[in-house]
Amino acid sequence: MRSPDKNREASMATPTQDSAPPTPRILIADDNAQNVELLEAYLAASDWDVRTAADGEETLKQVRDWQPDVILLDIMMPKISGFEVCKRLRADPKTRDIAVLMITGLDQPSDIDKAVDAGTEDFMTKPINKADLLRRVRAMLKARENKPELDRALAYINAVEKGGP
Repeated sequence: MRSPDKNREASMATPTQDSAPPTPRILIADDNAQNVELLEAYLAASDWDVRTAADGEETLKQVRDWQPDVILLDIMMPKISGFEVCKRLRADPKTRDIAVLMITGLDQPSDIDKAVDAGTEDFMTKPINKADLLRRVRAMLKARENKPELDRALAYINAVEKGGP
């Protein structure tokens, strides 16, 4: 007979069919209430936990307190711009892997370049197409879900290249 600790370890190592993956967390960061309402409506049909932030400072606080999986980040926000928020997220090891989709009314190539330089994974120009938004968010969530497996594979490849398993 196994000890209680052994049973606990075994159940933790092998997830059961009853254990569901955690609900994805999406943070909408936009200072325009109408934009927030629209994005919330677009995301409502999905089984995601959605929260909002109205400026850059609140966005960073929500990220620290709540650890979202994806951030829909407006660029032109009070206090701290979306560009700066994204740079700060990428500079912090605790938040650098959070997927960021910048959503903005800016549409110049230089704006897209600046967003990429800040560290965003993707960029959408307003007005937003619901199907496109949902497709991109799902892709970001899937990439995040697959990241641990990818990291393990890369670590294995690096170990093999250095001469050991």
